Amino acid sequence: MEFIGHARFMSVDDTTLHWVERGQGRPLVLLHGLSDSHRTWRRVVPQLTSRRRVLMLDLPGHGLSGRPDASYGLDWQARVVARWLDALGIDELDLVGHSYGGGVAQQLLLHRAESIRRLALVSSGGLGREVSVSLRLMAIPWLESMVQPFMRVGTRIALASSFAASFDPRDKEFLTWANSAPGSGRALSRTVRGVIGPWGQTRSFLDRAHEVPNLPPIELYWGTRDPVIPAHHGLRAASMMRNVRLVRFPGCGHFPHLERPHDFVGALTGFLETEARRATIAVPPALPRKRSWFSRALGWAGRLFKRLSGSSPRVASSPA
Repeated sequence: MEFIGHARFMSVDDTTLHWVERGQGRPLVLLHGLSDSHRTWRRVVPQLTSRRRVLMLDLPGHGLSGRPDASYGLDWQARVVARWLDALGIDELDLVGHSYGGGVAQQLLLHRAESIRRLALVSSGGLGREVSVSLRLMAIPWLESMVQPFMRVGTRIALASSFAASFDPRDKEFLTWANSAPGSGRALSRTVRGVIGPWGQTRSFLDRAHEVPNLPPIELYWGTRDPVIPAHHGLRAASMMRNVRLVRFPGCGHFPHLERPHDFVGALTGFLETEARRATIAVPPALPRKRSWFSRALGWAGRLFKRLSGSSPRVASSPA
């Protein structure tokens, strides 16, 4: 297995965190998505480390990090990351989050926005409702105990599809091994349920962005053919915030940093190394309005589904 940096381990809040570090300079923290690992950044790391200290974290439940019996809720994940940064003494950083990692990055703004100098969101969750059917199925609560036995074969099937065509064979081998480790199924099921329900994503960054007094400069990156999180989420988010640019990668899917690494690094480096204005919310939170009978029926069905499945209702008030 090819190593892409120096492996580090640390105990944080009763779990072990693993990350890979490379380069020197201003810290740049990269957060991966669901069922992925630090290796998702393999193709862009060499170009990013010429003047940066790049830290590629395995989120709890992923890669070589621990798989504790925890909630795996979005706020829990963000708090663990915040305490990891505190332990490393990092008080200013640039932050990049892909997919679910983008949701964690958004949530991290609620904990320590003052230390985030730039925020780059790649095919990010938390900016709209739609999400792939497979992830919505993973949100069914009673499947948690059934997920682990299928993690290996499920990972192999996913990595054999066009969804993962840009993955290196070595990365596929690593993910198959890591995702079949004990506790991975429980971690994945709880992580998904924390941000996704039967009707799609249940957390929205724009619902809580106004709680952050000073948002950092934000830039969005999206493949136009993303099969997991639709590209129009980026368009909508950019239209609802000021000073936020959307960079689109024509023909790309869910992993622009793997499919178009040179173009991705060029766009990201430009954002990180040039002057940028802080993002602001252009559209205030919507006022409560009367719901249609169809909307009320959907809400009633959702509450009944959660009650029958034994899960408690969640309020759509924080990002995915």
